[in-house]
Amino acid sequence: MTILNELSAVELRDRITGGEIKSVDAAEAVFQAIAAWDPFLHAYNSTFRESTLRGAEKIDRDRAAGKKPGLLSGVPIAIKDNICTTFGTTTCSSKMLADFRSPYNASVVEKLQNAGALIVGKTNLDEFAMGSSTENSAFGPTHNPWNTRRVPGGSSGGSAAATAAGLCSAALGSDTGGSIRQPASLCGIVGLKPTYGLVSRYGLVAFASSLDQIGPLARTVADAALLLQVIAGHDPRDSTSWPEPSDDYLSELEKPLEEVRLGLPEEFTGEGVDAEVASAVRTAVEFYRAQGAKIVPVSLPHTRYGIAAYYVIAPAEAASNLARYDGVHYGHRAAHPEDLYDLYAASRAQGFGPEVQRRIMLGTYALSAGYYDAYYLRALKVRQLIKHDFDEAFQQCDFIACPTSPTVAFELGAKSGDPLRMYLCDVFTVTCNIAGIPGMNIPCGFSSDGLPIGLQLLGPIFSERRMLRLARQYEKNHDWHKRRPQPPAAEPRHKQPD
Repeated sequence: MTILNELSAVELRDRITGGEIKSVDAAEAVFQAIAAWDPFLHAYNSTFRESTLRGAEKIDRDRAAGKKPGLLSGVPIAIKDNICTTFGTTTCSSKMLADFRSPYNASVVEKLQNAGALIVGKTNLDEFAMGSSTENSAFGPTHNPWNTRRVPGGSSGGSAAATAAGLCSAALGSDTGGSIRQPASLCGIVGLKPTYGLVSRYGLVAFASSLDQIGPLARTVADAALLLQVIAGHDPRDSTSWPEPSDDYLSELEKPLEEVRLGLPEEFTGEGVDAEVASAVRTAVEFYRAQGAKIVPVSLPHTRYGIAAYYVIAPAEAASNLARYDGVHYGHRAAHPEDLYDLYAASRAQGFGPEVQRRIMLGTYALSAGYYDAYYLRALKVRQLIKHDFDEAFQQCDFIACPTSPTVAFELGAKSGDPLRMYLCDVFTVTCNIAGIPGMNIPCGFSSDGLPIGLQLLGPIFSERRMLRLARQYEKNHDWHKRRPQPPAAEPRHKQPD
């Protein structure tokens, strides 16, 4: 018997457009899975059952009438709750925006709807996308579907958990320092952070504007390519949007890359990497070698400064972006303030959680008079050195392979009391955002505890088409992506979303 919510997005789309499956049945299957799973996971902040089923009925009518289907016709998609939609709330998992309703849709939401996608809900995240475990949400943490005592990664943990558990066919997340790739690794799915500017940020609630990028989370490489095909492209509403047409990511996906040079950076294989993670990544690299790839040692010497530079640049931009939440224009407003200053201070103290407050203070300090040159300006110089390292490395290789996360999913609460340990979860992912290059995670194994392990591929700017082909070459020779977590037999941790 076909389990509809376990079909890939591509297969589901093809069966719906071919008349084998009704879109309504596919949507119902997803909401049945949400009812069974999400009380344990808390992947969703909100769901849209009625509007989704209405949309599914229209797709079935249009198909019967012979209308041309869209690329995502009838496919249930989840949206990270920091991406604006006119339907439902856009909360960023923060008390500050708990009741905020956007007056417009993000560009990526418009593109999904135009392609026939069904948006089933908004997923949980670390507050304002600031975190690596989805424990910083004002609405409670998300749990990993492979082991509900473990974190799903962050900040797109809700999107990753929902995709892995079959609570949607695929999802959108945002990646500022690894927030798509790291949860994809910890949940055993594919996650792609596109080149900066390839996907419009219009309608993405800003965290760090020079680092943020929207991208897909999916169970297969083909599904990730399909979503990227829909959401990529120039948008005049985003001043950082790349003005050239995007590539065709699907037409040559099954064609293996020939004479590929795969770089192995010595800086990404040292202390702090779990032995099982290192072993799985080495095995994946050996697969590419056996397929004819040339394995090239490369050096990224300024990688060791990546975390330090990131946690100056990102908080500095966050402090500026989050200054707009002042209790006046929109968002949380403190009751009965004594004066204007008290309104500002109380609204922000009540609306922002501890991690967001920490990063605002870090960023404000780095930008303050007397410290700007010592911290922010120096971090920008390091950023250029990191970008130069990648430019030099890609003269010697076509792509870089390394772990996505130094560890598998850790237990809830294990690192929440130590921000520095939590920040080090992103040690292999932040430099990709600093340099503006694309990166993706593909599943490459499981630990002895049954937890997923991810391989990260990094490439030059706008190399997504070839990167997806390289990832697909690995995927079709392995079955990691076909494994599915099973719902736990225990008491639910969360109530079902409305």
